[in-house]
Parts: sequence; structure tokens; C-alpha cells
Amino acid sequence: MTVRPATAAAHRPTPLGLVLALTVAGALVVALDQLVVATALPTLQRDLDASMSSLEWTVSAFSLSLAALMVPAAELGDRLGRRRTYLLGLVVFAFASAACALAPNIGLLIGARVVQGAGGAMIMPAALALLTAAAPPHRRGAVMGVYAAFMGLAVAGGPLVGGAVTEGLAWQWIFWINVPVIALVLPLAATRLTEMKGRPVRPDVLGLLLVATSTFGIVWALVRSGAAGWSSGEVLGTLIGGIVLLAGFVAWELRTEHPMLPMRLFTVREFAAGNASALMLTASLMSTVFFLAQYLQVAQGYSPLGTGARFLPFTLPLFFVAPIAGRLQDRVGPRWLISTGLTLQGAGLLWLAVEAHQHDGYASSIASLVVAGVGTTMAMPAQQSSVMTSVPPESMGKAAGTFSAVRQLGGALGIAILAAVFAAHGTDQSPQDFADGFSAAMVAAAVLAILGAAAGLLAPSRRATPPPAPSAAPAGAGTSATKGLSTG
Repeated sequence: MTVRPATAAAHRPTPLGLVLALTVAGALVVALDQLVVATALPTLQRDLDASMSSLEWTVSAFSLSLAALMVPAAELGDRLGRRRTYLLGLVVFAFASAACALAPNIGLLIGARVVQGAGGAMIMPAALALLTAAAPPHRRGAVMGVYAAFMGLAVAGGPLVGGAVTEGLAWQWIFWINVPVIALVLPLAATRLTEMKGRPVRPDVLGLLLVATSTFGIVWALVRSGAAGWSSGEVLGTLIGGIVLLAGFVAWELRTEHPMLPMRLFTVREFAAGNASALMLTASLMSTVFFLAQYLQVAQGYSPLGTGARFLPFTLPLFFVAPIAGRLQDRVGPRWLISTGLTLQGAGLLWLAVEAHQHDGYASSIASLVVAGVGTTMAMPAQQSSVMTSVPPESMGKAAGTFSAVRQLGGALGIAILAAVFAAHGTDQSPQDFADGFSAAMVAAAVLAILGAAAGLLAPSRRATPPPAPSAAPAGAGTSATKGLSTG
């Protein structure tokens, strides 16, 4: 079985700028929807008569589904085709977004968010693999910098978009806005993106089941740890079960002839260090955004829109610095960008923690938010580029799925850890109590960032040459796959 371009468009290479726009557009709506509901939670509670625990699941259900299905979706892309998987994910996400907007109660909204996460799981790794393949090796760092800028802007800008839409229109438009965007992207993506697949091997069904169930168990435990407690039977049972299944997945991948995720990828220092540092960066970043949105409303009294606007010192560096960091990464390699960036992120969050502890006003926090934002931006493209350029072309789908899943797990892990720290040092009963808990939580977020900086030191100072394709590849598979990638 050989891999051939699905359309004649493969003979007319699509401009890189258009590939970037088409893949960023789809990934952007997914990234925005991770935290876009954060500033709309009080409105959702009032309109849908929901409890606080139910509201938490409007955020957690999306992340849970996204993380659990990311690697299986990447495997689907390798077999079905990454362009087809990307298009399918866009369709699923659009219908699920409409279902969210039409949900008459909180239960149906949570269910629709689960389906949204499934669509997002198909979109994210396929988009990253399509873009990486389309970019020439000497430009990948810069391209990944632009991609990372938009993804980081989406994560940090989610509260701003949610606040603006909630106050200006209605909470339903948080979800409706995805539908026309996807309707514009679909026909162009169908005709201008080149189809590509991974190596045509027998599907690793057991590997798919093990990785999906283990990720589900671990993320469920992290999400529920705040409400049920780390010592509860539910949390301990799902966490231990998830870890056992994950160990079983690793053992199976080491022995099976056609592994879904070749463990040899983790012997590449650049791949392993990029994923480890990304886990810590996202744990720190996502938890900071989540708690900062609440801090600005509860402790400092800003409206949802006012809260979102005050994220700009943190957001703007993500847009302007990431392309520069991407180009610099092509010259100096990932090690120092990852480690220096995460060190700055940690320093900025420690600074923010001190200001919150002293109950200073928002103006005193601007500089600390800028420092943290610049640091985050320096590390993001280096992590992404180092992971994606450290693997052979036929493994790009699996690498993208692994990287995306690791980041989602990091977000769930960070929120769970910071929620436990917040509960031990503060409450939401008064602005001062909330500020005390937020200050402690920011210290924890800084520690996560510093751990990521340490992991980044394991990355090579210069980008490594991608490992060669396995010699056992079926005849013609590696060649045709590589050819399709080069014309992406």
C-alpha cells in the first residue's frame, strides 16, 4: 500500500502562508474554547440554574475528552489521512459548538462539551502535522513561532473573548462564533491542503484502548481531586488505575510489532525534553489563566470584560515575541530558549504572588505579567519545533498527537495542583481570603515553571538531525509519505 496525494492540488504546492492560515484557524477555535467559558461562568450559573460543581465540568469535560482522545486521533490521521481527519474534526467541532449554544440545561451543555473535545482531538495533531510537513526545514522554527503565538494568544485571550461576548451579546455566542469560522475554513482546507498519511501498518487496537483509558483515568482523577479530595477512593482508584494502564501501554508498545507510539522516540533527547518541559509550561500557564481570571473578578472586583482586558500585558508578548523566538531557535537550538523562557515565566509568577500577598492593585501587576508572558513565549515555539523536528516524517502524526496530549494533561495537572494549594491557603468568601489563596497558588505555578526550565536543560543546544525512517517500513511507504509531506 502506497500513499498518494488525494487531490490534484498536491501537484500545485499550496503557499506556506495559506497552509499556516488554514491550520491555525482550526486549531485556534479549539484553543480558545478551552478557557473561553471562564469569564462566563457566573452568567451560565444564573441562566442554567447550575451548581458550582456542574459549572466546573463545563471546563473540565472539554479538557478530559481532548486529552483522552488526542493520541488515538493522531493514529486515525496516520491511517485515514491527516487532511481527512482535520476536516472531520472541524465538522464534529462545528456541530458540537451549535449543540452547546442550544443546550437548555447544564447537563446537555456538558455532554456537548465532551463532543467538542473529541472534535478538537482530531483537529489539533492533524493541524500541527500538516503545518510541520509544509514548512521547509530551514523555516520550521519561524513557522512554529507564528503558530505558537496564535495558540498562546488563544489560551491567554480566552477570558477576554468570553468576557466581551458574554457582556456584548450572550453566552451562547461563545459557541455560535465557531460555526461561521469553520464554514469558511472547510472548503479551502478540503481543496488546498495536501493529503498525507503515516506508514500503512496494522492498527494497534490494544494500544489505542490502553492509551485512551489510561489518559481518561489520570485526567479524571486530576479534575476530581479538588472536589473529592486526593485521599478519596474515587480519585485514588482512577489515578492508580490510569497509571497501571499507562504502564501497560508502555509495556505493550515495547513488544508489539507495529506500535501506535514507538517508544524509541523517547530515546531522542530533543523529543523527550520538549515534551517534559511542555507538560510543566502548560501546567503553569493554564492554571495561572484559570485562577487569574477569578482573582481579578473576586478579589479586585472587575467585570468579565474588564477582567479579560487586563490579561493584555500577559497576552501581547505571546503574539509579538513568539515569531522572534521561533527564528532564534533555528540558530541557537531549543535548550536555552526553553530554560531561559521558563525561568522568566517562574520569576514573573513569583513577582505576581508577592503583589497579591501584599494586596496591591492591578497596576502593580502589569510588569510581572509582562515578564511571565515573555518567558512563556520564548519557550513555546522551541518546545514545539524541537519535538516535531526530532522525528522522521512518517512519525510526525504520532509526535503531534503525543505533544498535544502532553500539553492537555499538563493543563489538567496544573489546575488540580493549584486548586489544592488555593484551598489550603484561602477561600472565595472574601476578597482578602481569595488574594491569599491566589498568592500561594502563584508560588506553586512558579515552581512548575522552574521544573520545566530544568527539563529544558536536557534538550540539545542545537537541533538534532531527525532519526532515519525505520528500515522495516513497507516498500514505498516511507518514500511516498515523505514525498507527500514535502509538498504539504
